[in-house]
Amino acid sequence: MCGFVGFAHANSEIDKKNTINEMMDTIIHRGPDSGESYTDENVAFGFRRLSIIDLSEEAGQPMFNEDKSCVLIFNGEIYNYQELKKDLLEKGHIFKTDTDSEVLIHGYEEYGTDLLQKLRGMFAFAIWDTKKETMLLARDFFGIKPLYYTQNTTDNSFIFGSEIKSFLKNPAFKKELNKDALMPYLTFQYSVLDETFFKGVYKLKPGHYMIYQKGKMEIKQYWNVNFDEKENGLDHYIKQINETMRESVDYHKISDVKVGSFLSGGIDSSYITALLNPNKTFSIGFKDYEGIFNETNLSKELSDILNIENYRKLMNADECFETLPTIQYHMDEPQSNLSSVPLYFLSKLAREHVTVVLSGEGADEIFGGYVWYQKSAKLEKYEKVPYFIRRMLSKVGSALPQNKITTFLVKGGQKIEEKFIGQAKVFEEEDAFKVLKEGYKKGPTVQSITKQVFDQVKGKDDVTKMQYLDLKLWLPGDILLKADKMSMAHSIELRVPFLDKEVMSMASKIPSSLRVNREDTKYALRKASSEVLPDEWANRPKVGFPVPIRFWLQEEKYYNIVKDMFQSDIAKEFFHTDELMRYLDEHYTKKNNYARYIWTVYVFLVWYKKFFKDM
Repeated sequence: MCGFVGFAHANSEIDKKNTINEMMDTIIHRGPDSGESYTDENVAFGFRRLSIIDLSEEAGQPMFNEDKSCVLIFNGEIYNYQELKKDLLEKGHIFKTDTDSEVLIHGYEEYGTDLLQKLRGMFAFAIWDTKKETMLLARDFFGIKPLYYTQNTTDNSFIFGSEIKSFLKNPAFKKELNKDALMPYLTFQYSVLDETFFKGVYKLKPGHYMIYQKGKMEIKQYWNVNFDEKENGLDHYIKQINETMRESVDYHKISDVKVGSFLSGGIDSSYITALLNPNKTFSIGFKDYEGIFNETNLSKELSDILNIENYRKLMNADECFETLPTIQYHMDEPQSNLSSVPLYFLSKLAREHVTVVLSGEGADEIFGGYVWYQKSAKLEKYEKVPYFIRRMLSKVGSALPQNKITTFLVKGGQKIEEKFIGQAKVFEEEDAFKVLKEGYKKGPTVQSITKQVFDQVKGKDDVTKMQYLDLKLWLPGDILLKADKMSMAHSIELRVPFLDKEVMSMASKIPSSLRVNREDTKYALRKASSEVLPDEWANRPKVGFPVPIRFWLQEEKYYNIVKDMFQSDIAKEFFHTDELMRYLDEHYTKKNNYARYIWTVYVFLVWYKKFFKDM
């Protein structure tokens, strides 16, 4: 796990060596062990290394093939590199190291872009082919590792890297806010567009690669999720889940440094921990909030059962508010998922003991774990009413004052494409439009964003449609983004065994009735995990990383911190601050619960101040 930066065809007046070194310095947290660069008349590559596999100096990057006609910078892990290396050796390739990095560069020589189909792992990488004067950039199947890029249309320079903040050190990059990103952010809580909050800076989509040649970019998809149900029965899938997950964990634990695991009280991290059986687990909770905001006692109990040493930390509100600017700096873009805060401190705790951790991200999206996926008994009964009647009642309900009854009628007469936007929904779209000032209301509508994804799974059942949307938007845009950025902020490699393409291939065949049913969510996974976990852990409801922000914002100290930001000149640039203060005051007096509205706006303002006022 590392980080890289690079640029191509820069203005001749730019000092390539100095510029690439300054860009590398901004991401030193991703690779504190070493840093090297490569420059020629066309490109500059920079790399920061966190040593995980083959700790020798020869294993560093940028890495070259035998005649140095190809140069590689790579962030991630290729878990099946040993099998690929064996095949490449048989084909006559000569290796100098025992790294997965070298497998990529020889694999490119042998297979070209077809190499991507052979990989099993998490990755973002760039290969500069000096003979063809082309660059290959690629990102892994799920978007576990980040890869950003931008092109300056004035001088045709091309900049790319693991983190946007490194771009700020390149003279060719002009920092400008993407005004279209703010409105959808208020609803989704993360940067949901391909274009980031920095105008002209884009994310390479998961499962895609780019060929860059002399100022021209060609982007292609090489992998996609394909749900293809097979009616093989529960026992068959229990066996398949356990066999595939054991294999995946075995791959993910390959390392030349110490490996531990994150552990909450839920099934996902507990299952991974039981399969891994590490020496150490790490857990986090909040002081003065037992139960829902502090499950560290459950983590300790399971660790004791498995005979594993558990390390715990309890946080408080002061730590969260004081550290938020640093968290948003590492995030690169505003992201208001409250769990980012405990994840930052959990990573810090783990780094004191290990360099690699395994975690449970991805299980909910792949196996159907979110409550949203499960219909209530009332809705199931209501859906027996003919659709045209429910549709008519939905339209009537939408025109009436909102309460539990009218909301039920509205939702009951809508198709899943109309009412589901993913696991995060903060602002109602009309509320976002109302609170924003002119100039910031032009972003894409929520449904125009989700429609592009839903269109790819027409004809599938509702559970599959929701999972697919979350796999495409929520997972890379929120869950994996914070996992990467919060772990790398502390130079720790986070691995996610559920997000393995072989696991996805197996899980995609599980019928939706065995993923989500009246009995439970993640039904088949829970049944499989009960063979290695106590029933109490296998069947525990999902909690996640809940944060008591609702209660903190009802304390005078934190109310005043947010109030100062909401009444600042920065806030007045984007928002109608009287509306912001209404949210804050009504929440403070316990009239309404606007915690997520408040936090989402506050996070954006903290981020904007950090990147556009303080830097």
